[in-house]
Amino acid sequence: MSQTVEHNATRTRVEHWISEFSEAIAARDADRVASMFGEDSYWRDLVALTWNFKTSEGREDIAAMLRATLEHAAPSGFTVLGEPTEADGVTEAWFSFETAVGRGTGHLRLAGDEAWTLLTTLDELKGHEEPKNHRRPRGAEHGANPDRVTWREQRETELAELGHTRQPEVVIVGGGQGGIALGARLRQLGVPTIIVERNEKPGDSWRRRYKSLALHDPVWYDHLPYIDFPDNWPVFSPKDKIGDWLEMYTKVMELNYWGSTTALSGKYDEDEGRWELVVDRAGEQVTLRPRQLVMALGVSGKPNVPVFPGQDRFRGDQHHSSQHPGPDAYQGKKAVVIGSNNSSHDICAALWEAGADVTMVQRSSTHVVRSDSLMEHSLAPLYSEEAVASGIDTRTADLIFASIPYRILHQFQKPAFDVIREQDAEFYERLAAAGFQLDFGDDESGLFMKYLRRGSGYYIDVGACELIADGSIKLANGDVAELTENEVVLADGTRLEAALVVYATGFRSMNGLAADIVGQEVADKVGKVWGLGSNTTKDPGPWEGEERNMWKPTQQQGLWFHGGNLHQSRHYSLYLALQLKARAEGIPTPVYGLQEVHHTS
Repeated sequence: MSQTVEHNATRTRVEHWISEFSEAIAARDADRVASMFGEDSYWRDLVALTWNFKTSEGREDIAAMLRATLEHAAPSGFTVLGEPTEADGVTEAWFSFETAVGRGTGHLRLAGDEAWTLLTTLDELKGHEEPKNHRRPRGAEHGANPDRVTWREQRETELAELGHTRQPEVVIVGGGQGGIALGARLRQLGVPTIIVERNEKPGDSWRRRYKSLALHDPVWYDHLPYIDFPDNWPVFSPKDKIGDWLEMYTKVMELNYWGSTTALSGKYDEDEGRWELVVDRAGEQVTLRPRQLVMALGVSGKPNVPVFPGQDRFRGDQHHSSQHPGPDAYQGKKAVVIGSNNSSHDICAALWEAGADVTMVQRSSTHVVRSDSLMEHSLAPLYSEEAVASGIDTRTADLIFASIPYRILHQFQKPAFDVIREQDAEFYERLAAAGFQLDFGDDESGLFMKYLRRGSGYYIDVGACELIADGSIKLANGDVAELTENEVVLADGTRLEAALVVYATGFRSMNGLAADIVGQEVADKVGKVWGLGSNTTKDPGPWEGEERNMWKPTQQQGLWFHGGNLHQSRHYSLYLALQLKARAEGIPTPVYGLQEVHHTS
């Protein structure tokens, strides 16, 4: 009986808050709405009100956002979905709502009677809903028709015309998982799109990497839009299997994918509101004139290849990790891998398996977490077989994760990594005894915050750490002073004989790659891509509250950036696609809080 009373009280508290909130929104009373939030509170909006990715922090910031957006967004129809829950003094609830042009989903956390966090997301545009479920196309044309055009004929016509006699609305530069996921979203929204990719086939960017590469994220975290991996798909996908999936997905989702195509140059015509993008398609120069240009180049940009004295006289092989062909040619040879993050560990382990004598050079501390521990304590509540069984599908999991503002996300992450550090204390002691320098991030919050802040500095252990702990992979610490004809020399005088040097030294900001296409001036106008402005290592302030330049408008009209891991490519591609669709349809998209540029690289 008491549980029923408590449940009813929880629902009443939520419904009362939503009712008051609705009245204040309808009255366009920004200050009254803001007064319903706690002093320490956050409203994260994904496109619904702001046509931006924007987190407003605190009552004044929330009121300012509402004063600028309420009139044109006109949110209404707030309706509680499902049953609210309560734990540790925090009540959580889902709700639906509408705006002047779309429909959305929201998530609310109440601390007492005041809002602590609020998430609002745009799900679809009115009149431009995706053709799915009861709106799905019929496909077959029943009856007799002497002028019948088959699906194949329609598809062949589209492939022949688009980019030649008919211009695309959007061109996506980059045909990895990010470009493919966004292309699928735009296809369903009816936005003519071409994906240009320098590799020949979808998935080649995975196939070309070192042969031991596999996803370190579990399958439940990695689905693409519309088509989930089958129930018998492995938890951790080998790279070539992912490559084949992406190739299949591109075909069945009917994407206009131009392989063997390199974007050469792009210039924005302010008068026309179009890009002039010159590409080389298998030796033929083609000029595309899209209104919107999306750089879908992953999290990373150009390989970060360090410059050391003596590189020109080194007689062995040397290359960046992104160009590593695999270990087979180095059996019985001495290899030095510079760097100590994911790629370094993977390559070192593969070289050891192939019979190479391998040394890892660690230049700065690394966050390490065992894969099983990460699954158990961090990912499992949202992305696991158990989560699916408890009713948390992929979309729900994505929205729960998105509902936690970046400002306080580390507070949610730290307890899990505290448990991991205690549970795996012996594992970490063995690594430290081998000389490996460990960290858990500047504020001890672990892997995800490092990824979101800097996109580097971590390794999800799938076996290489055991090889370091037992000495099978040798470890050296310190900066590199120079290379000789056959050695890597460290600053402390340590000399490491080498027939192979791999620079597992990460990547630069994505706008560096963009600069090669749209020019340095435009790249600097847009500024650095990725990072939160947390003022932690490699993520300089000031605080920005969202990922820099990702999935949202930039300072260059018509230029967008998309990517991230498979989870981000899937989830955030929806909101980028809706922004592009709205512009294609001439729907007004007044952007609130367009980010300023604080860093150019």
